[in-house]
Amino acid sequence: MRLSIERKPVKVYPDPKRVIARFFYNGDDRAKDVIRHVIALSEKEVFSIISPLLQEYSKRHRNITKILNKHCKKIRSCIEECGIDYDTLDKYQKLLIGSYFTHEYSIESAAFFNPSIIEDPDQTDLVSGEKRVIISFRAVGEGHISSVVFRRALIDKHNNIKVIEAGDYIDEAEVIKNAVYNKKLFLKKAADANINALVLDEIDGRLQDKFDYSVLRRLVIDSQNLTDDDMKKLEYDKVLWLSDTYHEISFSRDTDISDRIIFPISEFERKGIEDARFVRFTKEDGSIIYYATYTAYDGAMIMPKLLQTTDFYDFKVSPLHGAGARNKNLALFPRKINGKYVMMSRIDGVNNYLMYSDKITIWDNPVILQQPKFTWEFIQIGNCGSPIETEDGWLVITHGVGPMRRYVLGVSLLDLDDPSKEIGRLLEPLLIPNDDEREGYVPNVLYSCGSIIHNNELIIPYGLSDYCSSFATVKLDELLSKLKSQDCSL
Repeated sequence: MRLSIERKPVKVYPDPKRVIARFFYNGDDRAKDVIRHVIALSEKEVFSIISPLLQEYSKRHRNITKILNKHCKKIRSCIEECGIDYDTLDKYQKLLIGSYFTHEYSIESAAFFNPSIIEDPDQTDLVSGEKRVIISFRAVGEGHISSVVFRRALIDKHNNIKVIEAGDYIDEAEVIKNAVYNKKLFLKKAADANINALVLDEIDGRLQDKFDYSVLRRLVIDSQNLTDDDMKKLEYDKVLWLSDTYHEISFSRDTDISDRIIFPISEFERKGIEDARFVRFTKEDGSIIYYATYTAYDGAMIMPKLLQTTDFYDFKVSPLHGAGARNKNLALFPRKINGKYVMMSRIDGVNNYLMYSDKITIWDNPVILQQPKFTWEFIQIGNCGSPIETEDGWLVITHGVGPMRRYVLGVSLLDLDDPSKEIGRLLEPLLIPNDDEREGYVPNVLYSCGSIIHNNELIIPYGLSDYCSSFATVKLDELLSKLKSQDCSL
């Protein structure tokens, strides 16, 4: 007998009105033409154009003048190549030039899906039975570029879910490149990214075992200046692009959680940041930190990466290393087990693997945990977020792909002390796309990146056909009883 699932009457849809102001550039020659046109305008003409622009776009962006000035500064070299002293430009000329190198990008214009839910660090002023949560989503805009966005929600004592309305503005974070790199790990990741071996050998001979971004940048620029080979220069660029995958980002303290977007920063994630799996991680000293594994995609190569934060304002970003840090579907357990970090992965695209590590960024020796067993998962099985601890074992929401590439959700139970032991697995899917859920950006797909237990129910946020998102709940006692039954026993 199938378990009873309650689908909540809550849907979170993409909103094309949510836009960010991005840098827009069409090459040096066209940029210089635009600059010359603007410089030829009189002071009165400049003001007559920029003044209404500022009035219009200040209603759409928190600090549009700051953005325009930043974009003007990005093309300072082009301005000076036109024979213009950048420092002599007045404030309105800089703003107008910046506006010609700015465009709006709608981050949710195509889809809003694959949610992950975790407990909000702020649980103040709630009544008994309530919980405040943060939900991350994969937002997709023009060109299928994915980013990570957030919403705050409140779950009441009856597990009704109210998603708080988003704010009026969206802010990108300030990027801080202050990482100290481990040369061995950095060069190994560069080799995995297929950067030219001769270039890497040269860099290897000129770097210390530990180095920072400024040292690497000077080395790359010096090396590029010594060659006329454009292809070799590109390989050096790739080294800098890889260094961009290690960074910190910081959001303004006057932003709401719904204002914050983690948008692709480096060239190695220029085609999207996909499927962040957030987990509330309890350290051995009892302190809490939030981690998220996600997939960076450059259009050809997948790079698993790790986010970490304590407050959702400041994030540290780094790639994951090792033989187990491949492909998609990495999900971290919410605490160490027997003194080691534990991660699930799907390195071959088909099976679920388990890995242990002393270091949270290095993952080797993956061992198969689960293989497709039932008809609805013959193509592949994978996790749908970090395992959830219960008294009876680790609860793992899985996705299975079957006929017609239909994605459904299943559930497994792993041993608490040895998660390589699978106690039980549902014989049938827990959640299947119904007639109202099967149409969308990618038909016949249900997918989740992280669930939560509250008031003795498992709450699963899930994406509907890669278009919008909703929620489903199942009684925890009934689910665990089913998983421990003789029918599901493994």
